[in-house]
Amino acid sequence: MAQARETDAPSEEEALVDTLVARARAAQAEFESGADQARYDNAAMAAAWALMEPGRNRELAQMAVETTGLGNVADKILKNHRKTLGLLRDIKPVPTHGVVREEPDRGLTVIARPIGVIAAIVPSTNPVATPVNNAVNALKCGNAIILAPSPKGVRVCEKLIGYIHAEFDKMGLPHDLVQMLPAPASKVKTQRLMETSDLLVVTGSQDNVRRAYSSGTPAVGVGAGNVSVIVDETAELKAAAAKITASKTFDNATSCSSENALVIVDEVHDAMVQALHDAGGRLLDDVQAKKLKLALFQNGGLNRKIIARDIGEVISEAGLSVEDADNARFLMIPGKEIGPDHPESGEKLSLVTTIYRARDYDDAVSVATRLLHHQGAGHSIGIHTLRDDRAIGLGKSLPTCRVIVNQPHCFATGGSFENGMPFSLSMGCGSWGGNSIDENLNYSHFMNLTKIVRPIPVSEPTVEDVLGAYWELVGK
Repeated sequence: MAQARETDAPSEEEALVDTLVARARAAQAEFESGADQARYDNAAMAAAWALMEPGRNRELAQMAVETTGLGNVADKILKNHRKTLGLLRDIKPVPTHGVVREEPDRGLTVIARPIGVIAAIVPSTNPVATPVNNAVNALKCGNAIILAPSPKGVRVCEKLIGYIHAEFDKMGLPHDLVQMLPAPASKVKTQRLMETSDLLVVTGSQDNVRRAYSSGTPAVGVGAGNVSVIVDETAELKAAAAKITASKTFDNATSCSSENALVIVDEVHDAMVQALHDAGGRLLDDVQAKKLKLALFQNGGLNRKIIARDIGEVISEAGLSVEDADNARFLMIPGKEIGPDHPESGEKLSLVTTIYRARDYDDAVSVATRLLHHQGAGHSIGIHTLRDDRAIGLGKSLPTCRVIVNQPHCFATGGSFENGMPFSLSMGCGSWGGNSIDENLNYSHFMNLTKIVRPIPVSEPTVEDVLGAYWELVGK
């Protein structure tokens, strides 16, 4: 159990958080007492249905867009539904209560135990889907959870929790199993929650991730995305363009897995740009690209009037002249350089992607590697190709935890019904991204495993058994 730091008497805000955590501990103890797998499963499904019920889903999606100004309603409805449905599919057969594994040959029995009170720091880009994902995983493993929404996500989080509590009432579950930091959001409250909970799950701001790791509480943080996607000379261009467009435009590019850069091999560059144009992409000339960059990148950050906005708003805000603008779905700007002095080489959270022209495949790999080292190391990279050996090669050589092959990137990284990744909205980036996990955040991160260890017949090798091959190679 985490302990608050030893200080003078807590401030009013800190005392408020302490009260929430105490209530969460009491609710979690009640939840765990006499529990069975069915209780945990039903609580998880209650949190999921609180969002998945179609009327509530639409209401929450609309509120999310209205209050954050990010994304679009239709795609948020789809995201809320599919991400939650996929998560339920993933966890349905998984035991998370009591004895979950027996290994008689090793004398081991493994017992799943709740962690206690989870604190989840959630981003404004997914103010509904991410909290539900965290709550479902926490409840599946017998925990209580306290959500810390972004300032713009407070209202929709309050509404969501009300619906979760209404579902809890159907089963007599305590409301305090799922709570949130009350408005107004503040760093003091978030910091106190980080210090007094039992596990931190942090998605979004890398500042929050760093604060979580230094809070003294065990933390699972995820890294920043800056997805680059290689299109090689063997790719099926029309299919690749359709997938890239679907991914890039989904929810107005709020996803950290949205394609921020396309690295196209010279041999197919012009044909691929035409395929992207046919799918709704518009490659800007140097003059228009300069105007877009000046509008998008301002004061060392991104212009909030452009990020995650509809394409018409992007074009209008930047004052662009775009060919066949009525049919445009996203914008492409030529990329020549990479690094902090060239913000177009980083994450853009908008309907804008950068096109790099590579001499050949080896040069494409070099460009993609430089992009990852600049920003997004550990997160993911994509490739459209007919050569699986090239995907394997990327996995062996690049600082990335995921290589997405011939798929819409933002749908594939966080789990898909068409691949084997767990459904999640939080992607661990391993040591490359400064994270404690290299996989998609999932239920296994929300429980402790206790091992019962019994004696077994001795299995002790001789020194010759383990060093014989080495001695043959170099001598004793």
